[in-house]
Amino acid sequence: MRKIYFILLHFLLASFAYPCLAQNEAIPTPEKFFGFMPGSDRNVFDYEKLLEYYQKLEETSDRIKMFPIGLSSMGKPMYVVCISSSANIKNLDALKAINKRLALDPDIPEGQLQSLIKNGKVFVMATLSMHAGEVGPAQASPLIAYDLATTRDPEKLAWLENIVYMIVPTHNPDGMDMVVSNYNKYKGTKYEGAELPAVFNKYAGHDNNRDYISLTQQETKAVSAAYSREWYPQVLIDKHQMGTSGVRYSVPPPADPVSENIFEELWNWQWIFGSAMAKDMLNAGLTGVAQHYMFDDYWPGSTETSEWKNVISMLTECASAKIATPVYIEPNELRVGGKGLGDYKQSVNMTDPWPGGWWKLSDIVRYETVSAMSLLKTAFFHKEEILSLRNLACRKEVELGKTTPPYYYILPLKQTDQGELVQLVNLLDQHGIDQYSLKYDTIIEGKSFHRGDIVNPLAQPYRAFIKETMEKQTYPARHYTPGGELIRPYDVASWSLPLHKGLVCYELALTKAINQSVVKVSMPYSLNRNIDKSAGRFCLTSANNDSYRLAFLLSAAGFKVRRFTSPVVIKGETLPAGTLLVDNDHSDKLFTILQTALVTPVAAEEDTAVISKELKIPRIALVETNFHDMDAGWARFVFDTYSIPFTVLKPADISRSRLTDKFDCLVFPDDEKSILMDGKEKEGNELVLSDLPPEYTKGMGKDGLDAVLSFLDKGGKIISWGESVSLFLGLQSIKLSDNEKDEFQLPVKDASDNLKKDGLYCPGSLLRVNLVEDSPLTWGMGRKSCIFYQGGPVFSTSQPLFDTDRRAIAVFPENKILISGYCEKEEKLADRTVMVWARKGKGQLVLYGFSPVFRASVPVTYKLLFNALLMP
Repeated sequence: MRKIYFILLHFLLASFAYPCLAQNEAIPTPEKFFGFMPGSDRNVFDYEKLLEYYQKLEETSDRIKMFPIGLSSMGKPMYVVCISSSANIKNLDALKAINKRLALDPDIPEGQLQSLIKNGKVFVMATLSMHAGEVGPAQASPLIAYDLATTRDPEKLAWLENIVYMIVPTHNPDGMDMVVSNYNKYKGTKYEGAELPAVFNKYAGHDNNRDYISLTQQETKAVSAAYSREWYPQVLIDKHQMGTSGVRYSVPPPADPVSENIFEELWNWQWIFGSAMAKDMLNAGLTGVAQHYMFDDYWPGSTETSEWKNVISMLTECASAKIATPVYIEPNELRVGGKGLGDYKQSVNMTDPWPGGWWKLSDIVRYETVSAMSLLKTAFFHKEEILSLRNLACRKEVELGKTTPPYYYILPLKQTDQGELVQLVNLLDQHGIDQYSLKYDTIIEGKSFHRGDIVNPLAQPYRAFIKETMEKQTYPARHYTPGGELIRPYDVASWSLPLHKGLVCYELALTKAINQSVVKVSMPYSLNRNIDKSAGRFCLTSANNDSYRLAFLLSAAGFKVRRFTSPVVIKGETLPAGTLLVDNDHSDKLFTILQTALVTPVAAEEDTAVISKELKIPRIALVETNFHDMDAGWARFVFDTYSIPFTVLKPADISRSRLTDKFDCLVFPDDEKSILMDGKEKEGNELVLSDLPPEYTKGMGKDGLDAVLSFLDKGGKIISWGESVSLFLGLQSIKLSDNEKDEFQLPVKDASDNLKKDGLYCPGSLLRVNLVEDSPLTWGMGRKSCIFYQGGPVFSTSQPLFDTDRRAIAVFPENKILISGYCEKEEKLADRTVMVWARKGKGQLVLYGFSPVFRASVPVTYKLLFNALLMP
């Protein structure tokens, strides 16, 4: 039957094909345009050339149309490229309207629904080469686009009549240019194919796919808006690469565990697409294709959270070459690990293993091309089912929100950090969530709520996203065998937005309807209303992260900012210690800055007896290595976001940088001590050669460490977290002269190795801590808080010797430590210190067992860093 269908279709479509012959001749082949065949050995094109080709295709083919979706972090334009039949391209606005209604309208009458399904098309969105070193998907895309733009194959023409292929040519334009430039720089040398000596974008590096909840980066904002609020595709695939020595290609479905909030039929469709892909790739002679392998779909980075919004969402991963340089893999070097495959052998999850040998970019391009065509073919064959599924998911999620608790999440207007409430409301709006506020005070389920409190109903099409990001995470424990080894998380285990922002949020499990009591929130949302321009001065509470941004901005603009050293009462409102104060000079410059505040600055007239001290902005050096230093990249992002001035300092430059003359504060993000000291990574106890040219593998060495410790001893401030804290623990010495040194040891040790030996395991979860209240490091924080912990240092302190000292700042409670996520043997952390202040000579150190800026997703701990930077 299907054969007859294609014969008939051939005659129908052939009548439309001949007018396109002249047009096809005008369309340049990729090989002619780029000057080489994409995928050929040692050849890669950059982002600008890729865009130029797509623009040429758009000019010469009526099957292709480009649409801007935003700018990259470095200002490069980003596009989605739509490929379909010429009729569909001309009708995209109407097709988008169908998509939107199917995705968001749960009340479509049956007759209209069937008409929409009949007239609609399956939109398949592909995001390519998000991790810029994974060049294959982007390099393959011109070949795929050219084929679809010029094909006269009746089967493919039928696909194009029924689908719209939406390509994001690369998710990471900045990184693509960086990687290509670096590859070409070393091509023809012994370092050909070396790693990029930096993160491959402005800030996030390999963490960019971990940003699809917080949406801090411009690229993730652009792509999220495209599928969440504009195009509403039914299918999305995110194309990546992995290491060189494992399976050749990983296709859907993912491994366990999976998110339990997602509409269950979406998992079945991953099987349908993935099984078709595995079959088609095998039929094309492509071996080493695996399913249900390694990558789980519980964590939010796997498929850009689009499946939390009812999109059939998938991930593929292809084995890598050295960018465009072939690699040879010995058969005995092939290995697998993790979920789905225990041995590199034939199995149901890998039916035909790749035998080893040469692996080239052309192989990657071939695998990508075949998998893409399989994807489109499957979407074509299941068009009506897929379009029907999109509206079915919408209806089911809305109905679940009406009938299954929780029914609402309520965020009180009164929060410790109201600025973070503003940020969250605007973030949820970016995700396409409808939000409301209470019109008047009321009592619900025994709790008092007030006018203006934010209400998030779960009876929405994106219910799964709301629930997944608003609730605390409880890891879905699955085991390899009954009662056997736990399948551990692939990445982190907590991402609750209210908890990570330090906000109070109430879950309503009994009340099904409060619709008459609410009004829709106007966007963009702000709590900065009616600044009293006649006030003599303005207070910025230290409880708000945003106050620190304003303080840095005001100081940079020449305003004198002061800090209260204890709580202060202004017009009956108690503001915490550390609150910032600026006099009103009635200038436009002042009000231009204050207008950017998320919350109205507190107007103050009267003088106060509370002591305030002038805020001095430190000269900050942020130490960043060349080893794809993502944590330092996130620190730079947070610093830039909060207008914190800083200088990047490479470890190799420390010894000659005259630290005391240039800086007041050194910041060491989470880095291995061996990288910082020697420019080498460690495997076990051995130093190993990195995949970087030697000019990028120089550490600070003994001279650099001596310069850092001398800087400390003379009154400098050091802030360090994660693995970098080991630089400062144990026996240390400062060279005083050729014959004299000052030996010392901070009264602080790291006990985490012993705790891990005793079974402690925490893959990235939110844990409770108790804070010291009378320290400038905790101003604006209160007595209890939480941190995002990944099994980093845990400190024990002792009686100090000579000119050293210590104070425990953040300590785990005795019990109920885990708030959100997963932690084995959490009791090992009971009463342990995870943040400590220390002194040596005239200098101070602040050491954290956690990253206070982790992926810019933990605003709850930002003040612990801001206060350290501003510490007297």
